[in-house]
Amino acid sequence: MIDDSAHSPLSDLAEKVEDFAAARILCVGDVMLDRFVYGSVSRISPEAPIPVITREREQAMLGGSGNVVRNIVSLGAQSCFISVIGDDAIGKQVLGLIGSEPSVEPYLLTEAGRMTTEKTRFVSGTQQLLRCDHETRQAISQPSADRLCQIAQQEMPNYHALLLSDYGKGVLQPSTLRTLIDQANACKVPVFVDPKQRDFSVYRGAFLLSPNLHELALVAGVEAFESDDAIVSAAHTLINAHQLHYMLVTRGKDGMTLVDASGRALHIPAQAREVFDVSGAGDTVIATLATAYAAGVDIDNAARIANIAAGIVVGRIGTATIYRTDIKTALFTHETISSQAKVMPQLIATDAVTNWKRQKLKVGFTNGCFDILHVGHLQSLRDAKSHCDRLIVGINSDESVKRLKGESRPLNKEMDRAMLLAALDCVDMVVIFREDTPLKLLELLKPDVLMKGADYTKEQVVGGGLVESYGGHVVLLPLREGYSSTNLIQKAKIAQ
Repeated sequence: MIDDSAHSPLSDLAEKVEDFAAARILCVGDVMLDRFVYGSVSRISPEAPIPVITREREQAMLGGSGNVVRNIVSLGAQSCFISVIGDDAIGKQVLGLIGSEPSVEPYLLTEAGRMTTEKTRFVSGTQQLLRCDHETRQAISQPSADRLCQIAQQEMPNYHALLLSDYGKGVLQPSTLRTLIDQANACKVPVFVDPKQRDFSVYRGAFLLSPNLHELALVAGVEAFESDDAIVSAAHTLINAHQLHYMLVTRGKDGMTLVDASGRALHIPAQAREVFDVSGAGDTVIATLATAYAAGVDIDNAARIANIAAGIVVGRIGTATIYRTDIKTALFTHETISSQAKVMPQLIATDAVTNWKRQKLKVGFTNGCFDILHVGHLQSLRDAKSHCDRLIVGINSDESVKRLKGESRPLNKEMDRAMLLAALDCVDMVVIFREDTPLKLLELLKPDVLMKGADYTKEQVVGGGLVESYGGHVVLLPLREGYSSTNLIQKAKIAQ
């Protein structure tokens, strides 16, 4: 087995993540609705020894193969999504959610009398208390299966990879799987499968299967694997038996193992700092793996990137999606700074802020492009830190700066700008955001103090109303005359 610990820095892969935008993934599978009911538990029921949850809020999102598609598009790729729903209220809700995804071309076939799967999870704090499933495992009708395969054949030549997300809810029957895989192979489109069937022969001819350790053990006919070599041997046997190219075995706290048809194995250690919720982690792995490979990343490095992505999403509660900026940040910082890294993906940053607030620390936020870091920035950041215990600096991504400042900007790449800011003692966290404004980031982080320069009025500060709505406040920082990135750039042009 190859030891991945001696591999070249993961930061070398960060630049390739931007290529994900060119990837096009055709996804077919079992769609469902994931519903999360959040609340607090303060007592045990007098009726039975069970906790009583006081309901506080509820969130519904695409689950199953729908979550796979959410991850594909959040990575910047394009997707065509084919599935089957019932003619019920849950199906209509799924239809509305997928319709709100602008980078998805949806084909959701409605089947009369069918039940659309819904999974409801009850959560208190960071713990799931109960999951209630409302589902069917009945096979879709033959007309639905025929129509699904017809659409897939029509769309297949336009996509770089086919992703089959099998949750065992009736959409991907053996005959349908056989047709889809044969269609893809005829078009030379690699097939990635997140399997659920106990008989892997139904996936014969696929490019890659990604079972978890439990699923592999069931198929191999063992209760548990005694060693890494036993895992590799089982995967290698199944690869050759079913004419696969690769198998990526996800192993929880032990990371992942990628095995090829020759028996070569690559073990990739887990990257999660702290696991809160594994819901949808497999969806993130297969979506990231397929997208990276479709974007031209070799399979070993695609698996490394998928492992990084999994480490991020299990640190969040609920079926979280992953973004290119999150992966780039994690890849770049993994081997360049310590585990107390100041540059954080948005999902991990949210948890860090939650921990700060539990310690009764006042959290402040300011933002900018910081294309050329100068003394004016330093003085403003020191002023900002004087208003809080922990200072977060949001910076615009390269794409965002280009939209705001023009095609010639930024002069310095986003991670270079982030690392320079992180080196300042007055800065406690740096988070990159993709949008033109930090409003979505502010909704996630909910800082106590929002700060901008005094060239703004409080009414002009983006997110000011949001912060004040939950009891925070806005502070205008004094301006430092004579300092401007734009002026510095103009001086440099004159000097040339």
